[in-house]
Amino acid sequence: MADGANAILAGRRRDPAATTSGSRRRLGGDAPLAVVAAVFTVVQLAFVHPWMGLGWDEIVYTSQVTTHHPAAFFSAPRSRGVSLLVAPVASWSSSTELLRVYLAVLSGVGLYLALRAWKGLFPARVLATAGAFFATLWVTLFYGPQAMPNYWVAIGALICVGCFLRAWQGQSGRAALWGVVAGAALMTWMRPTDAVWVTVPLLVLVLVRRHWLLLLALAGGLAAGGVEWVIEAYGWYGGLGERLSRASEIQGGLGWNIAVDDQMRSLGGRGLCRPCTGSMPHPVVTAWWILLPAVAVLGVVVAARARRTARTLIPFVCAVTAALPYLFMIGYAAPRFLQPAYALLAIPVADALWHLARTEHGRWRPVAASLVALALAGHVTVQLVVLEGTVDRNVDSREDWARVADELHRLGVRPPCLVTGHESIPIGYYTGCSSGSTSGNNENTTAAEIVESARRVPVAAVTGPGGTPPDYARDWTPHRVTDLTVRVAPRG
Repeated sequence: MADGANAILAGRRRDPAATTSGSRRRLGGDAPLAVVAAVFTVVQLAFVHPWMGLGWDEIVYTSQVTTHHPAAFFSAPRSRGVSLLVAPVASWSSSTELLRVYLAVLSGVGLYLALRAWKGLFPARVLATAGAFFATLWVTLFYGPQAMPNYWVAIGALICVGCFLRAWQGQSGRAALWGVVAGAALMTWMRPTDAVWVTVPLLVLVLVRRHWLLLLALAGGLAAGGVEWVIEAYGWYGGLGERLSRASEIQGGLGWNIAVDDQMRSLGGRGLCRPCTGSMPHPVVTAWWILLPAVAVLGVVVAARARRTARTLIPFVCAVTAALPYLFMIGYAAPRFLQPAYALLAIPVADALWHLARTEHGRWRPVAASLVALALAGHVTVQLVVLEGTVDRNVDSREDWARVADELHRLGVRPPCLVTGHESIPIGYYTGCSSGSTSGNNENTTAAEIVESARRVPVAAVTGPGGTPPDYARDWTPHRVTDLTVRVAPRG
């Protein structure tokens, strides 16, 4: 009996050499992903200057959690995820540089975790290539260190879909299910409607196959991330339907709108293309965008031939549904809107590129591999050139807001104070004032309330080039500041 018991115990003991070998393999598989994430962080800090001031949307999100600036108006489409993301820094520090570094490091960690969610589904080289492709897009590098939601929706999408596939194939057990919950919650936390579009194919699949645990994980993640948005809808907007209706109105009315050409126009470095007019960027800038779906389809074909269709087709379909509203249901464009689609398409694209470069037996195809490497090098070069121009333009525009704020301080407009009119949200933030608007998407006050405020605190009404002052400010003394006209309410 003793011998038999010893034999059983010996059979259950792990071979130290095997354990060490397995650990090395895991570390070896993680290393390329960690390198991609680390390089991504460093390149962000090198190209997107940490001292670049906050942009309009960043101001809205960040001001919700600061103690050193009044909170800007928070419109119906927005969600509180970004505000909570920046709270560990923005709640106690006004340093833009510190916030940028924090977000750059955090975005690198997020990319690493998102790629690890796909381990076991694809070789490490494919995942590292996918991460590198997504990370070198100018839109990814530009928005990684910014207080904006779209990059984090993309990270959540990668985590959710990757863990979904692992759970679907019986890998990782409960860990994969919790990954689905976390990814879905992160997406919904940042942009609830985007999360729904990404997960539609997954929800359909689990309902058809009656995979109730996965359905519970998906629904639980979406609910956990979206509960605050829904509660806020009933508390501030009169209900969920009213908030969705107002959000659609602010976005120009969601419906059949072909915005494919608008997205192409924005690829040259335009953060927001509304209205989206002007010429198309140079074909060299847009070539990758045209080739991207074709290469992704090739990745699906490769997977089908290798009899592993699901793990490639599912992210492809989720990418398509994520992109649909921004290509065909909205009347303007911003390149960041498509970040979740780019992140999900990166997986089949990377798989296709390795298929082109190597045979099924692992041998290099010298000509094809050289062409792929050359194309990728050219692609990265173009992305960095577009990024550099985009950063320069944004640095200049944000310095203009700072100059206007300095002039307002000289005119006696100091906190506590109120700024209204043209670009009141960013100018108000840089001045340290509250911002007010009597019309438009950011309407949050009335002319009577502004006049009443002028009796208590300094108030400035800003008029843009060629604009006319509001009736309540026509008698206020005008001052020329850059290309703007600023009228400061008389005191006393």
